[in-house]
Amino acid sequence: MESNQTISKEKLGFLGILKEAVKIPCKNPNFIILTCLTSLPLLYSLFLYETLFMQTLTEAAKVLHKEGAESLVAVDRLIGEVSHNILLLILWHMGIIQLCDFFSTIVTVNSASIIHAGDHTLTLKEMFTKHFMESRLKGPLITSFYTLLLTSIVSVGLLSLLVYIYVLVNVRFMLMTFFMAMFVALSRLYLEWGAVWEMGTVISILEDKEGDVALVVAAYFSRGNRGTGILLMACCHVWRLGLRIVCLFIAVDVVGGSKILILVVQVCLVGLANIVKWVCFVVYYVDCRKKRLEKDAGGGQEVSSV
Repeated sequence: MESNQTISKEKLGFLGILKEAVKIPCKNPNFIILTCLTSLPLLYSLFLYETLFMQTLTEAAKVLHKEGAESLVAVDRLIGEVSHNILLLILWHMGIIQLCDFFSTIVTVNSASIIHAGDHTLTLKEMFTKHFMESRLKGPLITSFYTLLLTSIVSVGLLSLLVYIYVLVNVRFMLMTFFMAMFVALSRLYLEWGAVWEMGTVISILEDKEGDVALVVAAYFSRGNRGTGILLMACCHVWRLGLRIVCLFIAVDVVGGSKILILVVQVCLVGLANIVKWVCFVVYYVDCRKKRLEKDAGGGQEVSSV
């Protein structure tokens, strides 16, 4: 019992993981240069995505606020007027953005892991050759596909619940409340599962595991420390959602170069958050793995002594 309490006290926690993540680029400034360079394709694809996304939201807002439009009528008009944009956004996100993010993630995770382990002397060239050119691609690619599939399924469920809530807001209050409760519960599970899936991606990059095996290992290592993972995922989603809302309100009354500048700032901040997220999940994985192995070793010693 005392050993378990000691291990739980030694867990980094949310703030501890953030502190360790901040130390990594400070230990080797080449990490900042490398991650920025490898994130350029992702940033460009995100810029195009956010441009179309903002245009789609603007068109959707015009439909929803049209005078005399009822809920069901508004939904029908949305399907007719912005469905082609939504389809293009989905294809762009599932294809180009995921591919660019995949290569950026491999470099970020590998580099952050080496620096976090204590090797601070790698040059920019060594980082690129060791952490990108010589990296395993098959395992992380399979795990990323699993993660994308699972994330898409849950996202469709959340989106469906939002549609039901919107349609029932002025029709069936009790039924709408039920769907809202389901949405909150599924959102919480999405954050918890998302943290496990992200750790599974880290495991597939750093270890010789892939697909469902990496996800099962991630679920095992994170047991007892899921709260930290939920906080990490919540911060990532709140950051991205907050940026979109702020930029949308600012960009409504501007045109031309000013709107482009706003999108550039938004995309750069999203890219920065993406790098920070993966560095945090590297630290989170190392911490969970260490504590789980220590706990298993302590349990084995107790059994042998009995």
